[in-house]
Amino acid sequence: MHSPLGGIAELQQGIKTKRISSYDRSGGNADCIRIAAGETAELAAIEGAGIIKHIWFTLSSPDKMIRRNAILRMYWDGETEPSVEAPLGDFFGQGWGEEYSFQSLPLAAAPREGRALNCYFPMPFGNGARVTLENDSEHVMQSFYFYIHYEVYPSMPDTKGRFHAWWNRELTEVHPAEGETEWAIVAKQAPNKTDEHNYLFADIEGKGHFVGVNYYVDSPGPMWYGEGDDMWMVDGEAWPGSLHGTGTEDFFNTSWSPNEIYMHPYFGSARIPDKLGWMGRTHIYRFLFEDPIYFDKSLRASIEHGHDNNLTLDLCTVAYWYQAEPHKPYPAIRSRAERGNMPEITPSDVHLWRHAWRQSKGASPTLWGNERDPKK
Repeated sequence: MHSPLGGIAELQQGIKTKRISSYDRSGGNADCIRIAAGETAELAAIEGAGIIKHIWFTLSSPDKMIRRNAILRMYWDGETEPSVEAPLGDFFGQGWGEEYSFQSLPLAAAPREGRALNCYFPMPFGNGARVTLENDSEHVMQSFYFYIHYEVYPSMPDTKGRFHAWWNRELTEVHPAEGETEWAIVAKQAPNKTDEHNYLFADIEGKGHFVGVNYYVDSPGPMWYGEGDDMWMVDGEAWPGSLHGTGTEDFFNTSWSPNEIYMHPYFGSARIPDKLGWMGRTHIYRFLFEDPIYFDKSLRASIEHGHDNNLTLDLCTVAYWYQAEPHKPYPAIRSRAERGNMPEITPSDVHLWRHAWRQSKGASPTLWGNERDPKK
């Protein structure tokens, strides 16, 4: 990747800078739009060739889940299937409908309190661009402020890939017969020689290159969630593929089961839980600007949810890539109810687990909690 300042002094020919914003057309200070419940607002309809260079959004809504309930879509060159489709917050780096600060090179949730959503991914188009926001909520979006900065070009070469982003979500199922046994605590762990049961975060057809992923994991238990290997099947290759990882934290450029806030321009953890171990919500991210993953025909990108897919987790991702059109249409985005958060695991839940464990051990009055079956 070239330095963003490398060509700043070079004079350009035939390029114009444009902006679409929510400014008050009357000259007043009501510089926002209102989006009714169930309405899809067209934020930009640009003709010709160009590149969207920067997007800034902020909003106000009584819906506490509006960042998950508002759906962002983008279309290039007159296509009818969106190249970008993701909940608003997840796209910009905020999971679970929450507001929190996030900083990376292409995306940021900036002050105040993470409410300013910024995107610097360049988004080329040759024959028009369209950006919409659906308010899939029961509440009106009282105010939505936006800037969309773009450049106008005489034409756009075919070598410029089109920007894509896809949101996926799965409540993962425990696959192995031995159950949830990470680190072999419950039973011996079996090998995994397939990506069949992995969590899928990209399923792409065409030519392009993969450039990043936001990864949101909600873990109902205190066990480390990240023993899963990342697996990349390029152009239809069979397992194990030419890009096979060694663990979740390794792919995300960290080490040894981290649980701390750390935000690098290319990778990091923007949110961590404050409970027992790794129980709760963690947001990690990785952008592959120096080492994109290239493919000529297809890319299947997935990751184990625990070694051999042995953990139940609530996983959500937004994958980002560039490719030549046409792209493989995305599955229908999950309904509002299916996008909702899983219930929080509380101290009362953990106490009930302890009660059930005590009963299984004969309910001795001095049971501490670390007693084990001597046969194991």
